[in-house]
Amino acid sequence: MTPNWFATVMGTGIIAVVAAALPAEIFMARIASELFWLIAVALLIGLTAALARHWARRREDALGDVRSHAMFPFYGAVSMAVLTVGAGAGSAGRALLGSAAVGTSAVLWTIGTVIGLATYFVMVRRLTRPHQVAPTPSWLLPVVPPMVSAAGGAALVRQLPQGAPKVAMLVICYALFALALIAALSVAVVVGGHLLSNGLPATPLIPTVWIPLGVIGQSVAATNLLGAASGLDWLHTFGAVYGIAIGAFGVIALMTVVAVTARAFLRGLSFTPTWWSFTFPVGTCALGANSLGVALGSAMIVEVGVILWCALLLIWGTVTFHTLRHGARLMADRFSWEVFRSTHTGRIADSA
Repeated sequence: MTPNWFATVMGTGIIAVVAAALPAEIFMARIASELFWLIAVALLIGLTAALARHWARRREDALGDVRSHAMFPFYGAVSMAVLTVGAGAGSAGRALLGSAAVGTSAVLWTIGTVIGLATYFVMVRRLTRPHQVAPTPSWLLPVVPPMVSAAGGAALVRQLPQGAPKVAMLVICYALFALALIAALSVAVVVGGHLLSNGLPATPLIPTVWIPLGVIGQSVAATNLLGAASGLDWLHTFGAVYGIAIGAFGVIALMTVVAVTARAFLRGLSFTPTWWSFTFPVGTCALGANSLGVALGSAMIVEVGVILWCALLLIWGTVTFHTLRHGARLMADRFSWEVFRSTHTGRIADSA
């Protein structure tokens, strides 16, 4: 059990969060939001139990993952998985949870934010020290959670009364936004410099180049959702201006990673768990486009968000199919090995 599997929760939960934010007339959006949120909840519970069991029974291996530059970044996925399910609890899960929706969302937001700040500061500290391994786009994962907290916190801001509590929550969310943006830019410079000097990652790691899209989409969503929740014109304007500027850059980045990925598929990109890197970034771009479209009153931009959400459904279905097939193959191989080992051991015992 390794933390990278929490990307399945992120990729599933973001479908629910985006669906709940789409216009009400979108066909099946409400049903889809509840369905995918329930799937994300089930995945989060199962993976959390498995990770806890891993730490209890194989502590040295778990500590090795924390020390590893390759595996530690995926603990950021643990934070974002909790935050995504929490955001869904207050939107997609509202009808199912009733009066408990806001409280559940607040608790999960707090837990996810604490975990995210822990991964953030550990990663920032590691960036200030010499490292002997090549930087990869996955290094963004531990520093992005505060941005997800900022976007998710907008819904909680709406629930607070006018006055000090609401202002305090707004300040916290914008501080989280700034922390994530500063660190993400720093990591992007390090990773980008390495890619320019050494070329793209190995083919199995190509899906990770989609991770920066998640920062772009989530930051656009955060500024516009917070601007709308604040009720202040100048914050609304800031979100719209930021969204237009970064959104334009995001379009270029999206076309670039699509071209890079298409080339990788032509070269024989086969399934690995990194394929889940396709899902959450596309979802955040859909959420960012929708929130920007609402802020600007632009039906066209909202429609872009709907199109990205539909694309996300297709991507999620494809990645899920290959994940299940991969898991079934691993289980079959393990079962065959166990049968062989027991048979072989029995023959040795009989010979003796």
